[in-house]
Amino acid sequence: MAFDLEKIFKERRDKLVSYLKEHSLAAVIFEDSEDRRDVSIRYFTGHPSDALLLLRADGYECLCPWDENLAAQRAHIGKILPYTNFDRAAEKAIPALLKDACCPAGAVVSFSPEISYSNFQKYTKALSDSPGAWKLDCSDDSVHSYVLSLRSRKDEYEIHCTRQAARITDAMTEFIWKKVQSGEFACESDVALYIEKQLRADGCERTSFDTLAAGPDRSFAIHAFPGYTGGAWGTRGLSILDFGVCYEGYASDCTITMARGPLSNEQEEILDLVEQAAAECRKLYIPGGKVLDAARKADEVFAAAGRSMPHGLGHGTGLEIHEKPFVSKRSDESILFEPGNIVTLEPGLYDPKLGGVRLENDVLITDTANEILTRSKIFRL
Repeated sequence: MAFDLEKIFKERRDKLVSYLKEHSLAAVIFEDSEDRRDVSIRYFTGHPSDALLLLRADGYECLCPWDENLAAQRAHIGKILPYTNFDRAAEKAIPALLKDACCPAGAVVSFSPEISYSNFQKYTKALSDSPGAWKLDCSDDSVHSYVLSLRSRKDEYEIHCTRQAARITDAMTEFIWKKVQSGEFACESDVALYIEKQLRADGCERTSFDTLAAGPDRSFAIHAFPGYTGGAWGTRGLSILDFGVCYEGYASDCTITMARGPLSNEQEEILDLVEQAAAECRKLYIPGGKVLDAARKADEVFAAAGRSMPHGLGHGTGLEIHEKPFVSKRSDESILFEPGNIVTLEPGLYDPKLGGVRLENDVLITDTANEILTRSKIFRL
């Protein structure tokens, strides 16, 4: 499927420029660096990492990349000023970009509220000492919050990339299932290292998070530590595999459980409960539905059997593995599922004696219902 990436990224930036105008903001700056990663630059330009991005309310835009060769190949934006022009120092580059943009003297420039205090002090001084005497605003409820809401509703290109990530994930899951059946995969590292190698052969960038392969002795942990070992996996009892891949930056996130018998009645019970919770909660992943209702439904299913789930029911995915919306009991009543959301559905139960069970799939909220993008399940041997 062909996409006009120039148009896609421009349309995203245009939405942000409209927000700046509507809220009487002069400009916004995004920073992605080793100090703090911000995928917003990739979202608005396609450039993958290490850069500054300036957007003004009048439509002026400029990318300042650390790697200008990579930017020339990947960035979809009109103007590029290399970071090397400013001694690779953000405190020099930011005032220079504002000057190049002819930003009005004394104007307020929006910056991420997640900036470190030391950088805030450094950048504030650099701006106040410059002829423009610009002011830095790092308010929580401002431009960067708006960007998070934009990213929560995926466009056609983002859905396509996530579908590709899900397809590759499913193919690896099926391969792992066959290798466990044949006895060729019998330990945690067999599974995890296969994923690391195969995803690159399939055109992915990396895992979307550190793979968690926990055999029967370690599956009681929500997130096993360490992520995987040389211990047994897929042997008698309950084994969990939680993994995902990034395709063009977009993440999949799935969890399967391998249940090898003979199992106790209690183990069979928690397997059934998790499958029941997944089926019941999926019915509530609908446009206009409250995310809180879905989270409460999972609790109802487990509470009826005298059990409880120690984590949220799901979260959005995208350029980051955890994005809005978050499906948990802490969610606000006002937060609704919207078309374009891609959200995990991941009920789970964990017990130090019985082991753990989790079933996680990526769910696309459509205009009328939902679509399961991955095909994770509980595999029984």
